[in-house]
Amino acid sequence: MVNKINNRKYLQEFRKNLRNNPTKSESVLWKALQKKQLEGRKYRRQHSLGNYIVDFYCPEEKLVVELDGQIHDNLVNQEYDAKRTKWLEDVGFKIVRFENYLVFEQLEMVLEAIKAKFKI
Repeated sequence: MVNKINNRKYLQEFRKNLRNNPTKSESVLWKALQKKQLEGRKYRRQHSLGNYIVDFYCPEEKLVVELDGQIHDNLVNQEYDAKRTKWLEDVGFKIVRFENYLVFEQLEMVLEAIKAKFKI
C-alpha cells in the first residue's frame, strides 16, 4: 500500500518548490540528516505521502519529521495538522514534531529525539 501513496504526480511541482525554498530550520536539520549521517538512515526532503507533503521522511523507519513555525500557531492550521497527523498515523507512519527554534538552539536534542523513534 505504501508505494501507492508515495510522491503522487500532482504534488511534484509543490515538492520541488518546497525543496528549492527551504526554511532556515529545514536547511539546518537537512545538513544533519542527509547522506545517512543519523544512524545510517536515509531521509527524503519534502516527500509526499498520500495528499500530504512532509518535511522529512525516513522510509526505513516509516518516520515523518516535521518542523513547525509560527504558521502552525493558528487554529485553522492546527486543525489541518491534526487531521494530517491522524491520517499518517492511521496508515502506519510515526510522526515527530519540533518547533523551528529547537533546531537552532538544541539540535543534538532534536537528533536524539528522532533516534528515539527508531526501531531497535
